[in-house]
Parts: sequence; C-alpha cells; structure tokens
Amino acid sequence: MSISGGRITTHVLDTSKGVPAAGVQIELYTLKRDGEQESKTKVAESVTNADGRLDAPLLDGGKLEPAIYELQFHVESYYAQRSLEELGQALWTIVPIRFAVSDASSHYHIPLLIAPGGYSTYRGS
Repeated sequence: MSISGGRITTHVLDTSKGVPAAGVQIELYTLKRDGEQESKTKVAESVTNADGRLDAPLLDGGKLEPAIYELQFHVESYYAQRSLEELGQALWTIVPIRFAVSDASSHYHIPLLIAPGGYSTYRGS
C-alpha cells in the first residue's frame, strides 16, 4: 500500500513498566495564531492498540500541510487502570506536544515515552 504525501504517526511506551501503552486516546490539532490570539482545530483522533501504536496514521494521503500541530495524549485514563500503590502519584493528565511541519511530503513520527513522574519525546522514523 502506497501512501502519497507526508504523514503523522505516533506510538506510546510506558517506560515505568517497559511495555506499550494500550488504550491511550490521542487527539491531533492544528494551531493558528492571529496576533495574541491562538485557536486550535481538531483534525484527527485515535486510540493506541495493544502495541501502543495507532492502526493508521493520524494524517496522511495528502492531508498534511505545513503548520504547527499539537498532539494531546490523554494519559490520565491509562494511569487510572493501575493501582495507586503501583503508581505512586501519577502527575500527568494530558501530555501536549507541539511541533512544526515544514515539509508536507515527510513522515513525522512523534513517539511519547511516559512514566508516572515524567515523559519524553523525540522525532522518530
């Protein structure tokens, strides 16, 4: 299967347990700025599968445009599946990651590594 144009993909790993994070709701927004005002438009949403990945790209097939995007990872419900004793105190509810797409023909893979007390991200391949 050939994908025309660029795409946005992601996956979520729970580094505290060393496993994929299944069942994490993810929303993708475009951001527009008008002077001091900022607005967001939801362009996609999905939920991670058992492998911590999405079954399809959030955007692909020529829908990706140069813009500022924000991924919102709803990790609170993921952590709610674990006991407080196991977690300690989970701090994060939603993890937002903003990034710029400058080349609409490229693949932007933005993974999230989560733990109850921290998170990190990078541009993957």
